[in-house]
Amino acid sequence: MIPIRDTPGGCSFTVKVQPRARKSAITGVVGDALKITLTAPPVEGKANQACVEFLAEILNVPRSSVTIVSGQTSRNKVVRITGRTTAEVEERVRAATSVASRR
Repeated sequence: MIPIRDTPGGCSFTVKVQPRARKSAITGVVGDALKITLTAPPVEGKANQACVEFLAEILNVPRSSVTIVSGQTSRNKVVRITGRTTAEVEERVRAATSVASRR
């Protein structure tokens, strides 16, 4: 499991994004980052927007609760989640990862 840190504004963790994939999904862990594939291309912020929407859906929070804190132009990003505890985020990520691995 990836390290999820408590922050004053919620909790944060690192993701590694692969744009232009066949489907949007959590595909595993790379180092300390959650690997996410997204169908959106990496142009004009579309991959960032898709990343926020995908994580909001997985974590069952509004899109406004997911913020890319750093890495807007990189594949490696740090995201902050508000409205969920670290334990809730870990549980939802674990559940989404196990569903993806069964497919």
